Amino acid sequence: MKRNEMIARIEGIREKWDFIVIGGGATGMGIAVDAASRGYKVVLLEQGDFGHGTSSRSTKLVHGGVRYLQQGNISLVLEALKERGLLLENAPHLVHNLPFIVPSYDWWEAPFYGIGLKLYDFLAGKHGFGDSKLLSVEKTLEHIPTVETKGLNGGVIYYDGQFDDARLIIHLAATAAEQGATLINYMKVTRLTKTNDMVAGVVAYDVLGDREYELHARVVINATGVFSENIQQMDEHSPRLRIKPSQGVHIVLDQSFLPGDSAIMVPHTDDGRVLFAIPWHGKVLVGTTDTPMNEILEEPVPLPEEIDFILKHAARYLRKDPTRDDILSAFAGLRPLVSFGDTENTAAISRDHTIHISPSGLVTIAGGKWTTYRRMAQDTVDQAELLAHFSPRPAITQHLQIHGFHKHSKQFGELSVYGGDAPAIMDIMKRDSSLAECLHPDIPITGAQVVWAVEHEMACQLDDVLSRRTRALLLNARASMEIAPNVARIMAEAMMKKRGWIKDQVRQYNQLATKYLG
Repeated sequence: MKRNEMIARIEGIREKWDFIVIGGGATGMGIAVDAASRGYKVVLLEQGDFGHGTSSRSTKLVHGGVRYLQQGNISLVLEALKERGLLLENAPHLVHNLPFIVPSYDWWEAPFYGIGLKLYDFLAGKHGFGDSKLLSVEKTLEHIPTVETKGLNGGVIYYDGQFDDARLIIHLAATAAEQGATLINYMKVTRLTKTNDMVAGVVAYDVLGDREYELHARVVINATGVFSENIQQMDEHSPRLRIKPSQGVHIVLDQSFLPGDSAIMVPHTDDGRVLFAIPWHGKVLVGTTDTPMNEILEEPVPLPEEIDFILKHAARYLRKDPTRDDILSAFAGLRPLVSFGDTENTAAISRDHTIHISPSGLVTIAGGKWTTYRRMAQDTVDQAELLAHFSPRPAITQHLQIHGFHKHSKQFGELSVYGGDAPAIMDIMKRDSSLAECLHPDIPITGAQVVWAVEHEMACQLDDVLSRRTRALLLNARASMEIAPNVARIMAEAMMKKRGWIKDQVRQYNQLATKYLG
């Protein structure tokens, strides 16, 4: 994928697009893949980088949702468990099985949660990842040697999926491009255009090229997550679909807090949420929170009380109590929950997705969760087909392999998440041995990955590489700041940028990364 080539496509097309998709997160990318694979002419416009918002700040789980099972939302769990299985089938290089341990400290906990997780297994059916079972104290400690032992009575093991959210976004973008879609980051939609009071297109501003474009389409789809109301207001002064944002915060700790390949699931925190401690890229990810927010920021920041909440609950289940000094990175994301009624508890709002079509034909998709992105996209394109008066075409994404598909990508080591692209990155290392060197001892990133991100993954800014094409910012914010000048230099050489660009990018990045220091 090359941005200049994508820009050339919109400059050269005069006729209508079938669909314009606004938003380059999980939902928007899913829609682009679905629509393009059905043979439609689709263009996706993202105001920042692909996956810049909520979609790169998740708990990194592909799961049915144990909490939704507790809430009795069986239909959502069934759908998510099926989609979990399809993701493993279509992207085995990005999704893998992960054992979760529910430690028990009261006599009733293990059998109680064991029964619920047996139901979870049953609902998964042929898409199951493994059978849950009760564990003795000894077996629990084998899986989690650093778990709090005082009062430990054993536990329950069950299986769910783990993935890298930002990397899946990029591979979905590549999949959509392979299917014929046009995708452009840093292209901000500033206005909707109408013909006979019906939405007929958009005016978009190229943030990097300082140029405006007017594009026309049969249907415009608003897939902007927490920013959905902003696009709706371009159509209607009083949006009918209301977003109630909820902030989820995670902290990242050193692997010593949770060595091995098993995760911890805490089934009930003080506010009724499920809390996870998960091994991820050689670190430990702990979260999340569910805090109602009144203000929607492009770069949300963890609240002190949210970090305290996570540390307090982690200390209950880990032998060594983590402190603020142990936090390598702390990040926040905003969930685009669709509000029905006046509930103040966002943890109680359904994660089901909602599709709304305005009187003037703007299609808005909101709600949902990462695991069900494919189904959300399919439902949205089905509705857009009807609105455009197209003869329905069947969705093929259930068994469409995602870019990089590789069943044995572990052979590529640290490059396993690139799947089939890994050999090409290795070729870059062979051509220039300096690009094969690890840039920081605490973050396994090489210069070759930086070059690949610029030349093939539409990385335009330093933040794109350090936050999303690699996960340096989330894994160790301070270390990412240390390598920022070197990464910017490598990018500048690949992009033919001048020294001033390097200085500006490093300054901007350091301002951003400081917010992740916890």
